[in-house]
Parts: sequence; C-alpha cells; structure tokens
Amino acid sequence: MAVTDVQTPARPRLAALDTLSESQIRAIRAIPRHDAAVPPAIEACRSASIFTADERHALEQAKVFRALPVPVTLSARLPEPGSVLAHDGYGVPLVLTRDKDGQVRAFLNACQHKGSKVVESCEPHMAGRLVCPYHAWTYRLDGQLMGVPRQETFAGLDKSTRPLAQLPCKESGGLIWVILDRHAKADFSSLSDQFAADFEAMEIPTAHVYGYKRFDLKANWKLVLEPFLEGYHVQRLHAQSIGDMFADVPNVYDRFGRHTRQISGKMNFSPDLLEGEVKNIHDIVTHAYLAFPSTVVVTSPYYISVMIIMPTGTTSSKVDYFMLTRGPPDNPKAESLYARSYELILKVFGTEDFRAAEISQEGLNSGALDTVVYGGLEHAIPEFYEILEAAFV
Repeated sequence: MAVTDVQTPARPRLAALDTLSESQIRAIRAIPRHDAAVPPAIEACRSASIFTADERHALEQAKVFRALPVPVTLSARLPEPGSVLAHDGYGVPLVLTRDKDGQVRAFLNACQHKGSKVVESCEPHMAGRLVCPYHAWTYRLDGQLMGVPRQETFAGLDKSTRPLAQLPCKESGGLIWVILDRHAKADFSSLSDQFAADFEAMEIPTAHVYGYKRFDLKANWKLVLEPFLEGYHVQRLHAQSIGDMFADVPNVYDRFGRHTRQISGKMNFSPDLLEGEVKNIHDIVTHAYLAFPSTVVVTSPYYISVMIIMPTGTTSSKVDYFMLTRGPPDNPKAESLYARSYELILKVFGTEDFRAAEISQEGLNSGALDTVVYGGLEHAIPEFYEILEAAFV
C-alpha cells in the first residue's frame, strides 16, 4: 500500500464506484432511496429442530460439508511458494501448501507411516518440506514422500506409493476451497465466477490479513450465519455500536447458483450520492456475501471482514474471522485506524452477533418453539434454507 501523505489515514479499500465489477455497479445503482424503500411482508418459517436435531446435523455433514467444496482459508494466508498452513476447523486435520510452482494443494494432515500429524501448528509459516515429528518421514510440498529414515528396514517400500492423501482443492476469488472427502470427484462447478470477479475487484486475493481470531461458539452454525443474511437485527442488537448507520429498508439481493449477494445503502442513502466524485463507495453502501455454505464477506470503509463458519457439532461451531486491508499499515494514523476498527468489529461480531446466536441456541434447546418465523427484512434466510435443503436431494 502506498501512502503519499502521512497526515492522511490509510487509503480507502476502494476509491471509486468504477473500480467494482459491472455486476456490483448495476446492483448499487438499483438501490432505491431509503424514504421510498418499503420492506415486503412475507410468511416464512422453519422447524426449530433444524438447529437442535442430531439427525439434521448428520445430514448436513454428509450432503454438504463432506460432499461439496467449502472455503477453508484465504489465499492471503498462503501468500507465496513455500507457505504452509495446518487447519482443523471442520474437524478434519488438513495441511495446505503452496508449492514451488505457486499451486495451492490440500492434504489430510496424516503421515503415511502411522498417521501422525505432519504439521502440528495452525500458524501459517514457510517451509521447504514437511517432516513428520514422529519418525521424520519427509514430504515435498506437492505431497510426495521424499525421505524415509532407515528405509532399508522397510522391505519393498516404494516411496512413490505413499504420498500424503490429497484432497480436491481450488483457489477462486481469494478463497481456498476444498472438498473434504478425498475420494470425491474434483467438481468445483458450483463456485461462482461472478463472486470471483467481485472479490478480485475488491482485491481480496492480494489483501493483507491485518487481524485473525478464532471463536468457539455454543450455537448451531446456521444461527451464527443468520444475522449476516438480514438487516432486521441491526438497529436493535447493535443499538450501542453501529445501529445508527443502517436503516430498516430492503437491499438489492442477487443469487449466483448457491451463493448470494446483498448490497444495501447506509442510513439516508439516495442514488444522488452516486453522482459526481465518490471518494470511497464503501462509505455509502455495504456488500454482504454468502459463499455457500457458510462463509460471509462484509465490506466496510477501510477493511473487509471474512468469516468462515464451521460446524463442529449439532449445537456448536467455530468461526475464523479475518480483517483484511489493502496492505499493512505504514504510518501511525493508519495503524491507529486499523487497530480501532479491529477492536470495534470484534466487539460487534463477538459480543453482539455471536452472543445472539448462543442465547438463541439456549432458548431453542429448551423446546419452547416448534417453529422459527421470518419477516420481510429477513427474506434471504428462508431463501438460503431452500438452497441448503436442495443439496440434500
């Protein structure tokens, strides 16, 4: 990131409307004036059991999280050849590498000798090879077994037949997608080219990871996801933080296969604000993406939030939160801006949105509700469940 005036905070994430994709621009220009936007009334509900039943959790695991591509981490976490990252968020031990040719690969994190984890730390780091800590079997970053101590004691051992177990893997739009079943076909046709174009326009593939935090939550993954699909809660749940920045109005909703995009104007938005010079489009609009099944991307004026929500049980989940900036802060005002932003967003998500998911789970566990009901400002939630349930067929 280049900063020419140290008296000015870090440059906005995006400088102008025309830096976005054509699809994003069309959606932004379709946002109505807030005083002319009327939320619809809808009739929609779901059984409360989708958040509490072990059978439902097992179905989601079998048909979605173990069968379809899921985002595991960001390209920015493996920025150059030699990058290595272990990952355990989905309950499957993984190790991801970027090999000498720049290709990202995903493997089960299990040595082909006795199954020991090859990489123990989940911190990203650089390495020329992967060495099992148990017996020092050594692998190249492409997964090939290259060294076995005292190999002469293993009669007939052919190293070429014992590479790390590789999983189907693909980079798209700055996300690293993996199919967690190593026997599955490498089918990534469900990924969205439009999402990739949008994310590339927002520079997500080359972003700097300013902050990262993992949350362990006592809530079903869908309860964690729901707030990021609707604006109904914002003025209430976030009344003491960001609630006054957003209005109770519909947004512009687009669906790209299984994935969805919502773009909304901030408080008192008017299309007139798009005329003339717009120094930072994210001062006046917010993008909220759902990369199916459970990754959320939300824009802010000076950073982008990415949340990968991972179910760990029927009523438990993990969230990997990333705060992305165009580059690392290179002056005191930029550092102050990013630090304050990171503190605020962890408060908003961690103590407000995630807390709401956990207290909802407690109430649902009591059996007090047979169904959960959704209103017009939450229309994207029942639509999401239609997409999810279609994957069960």
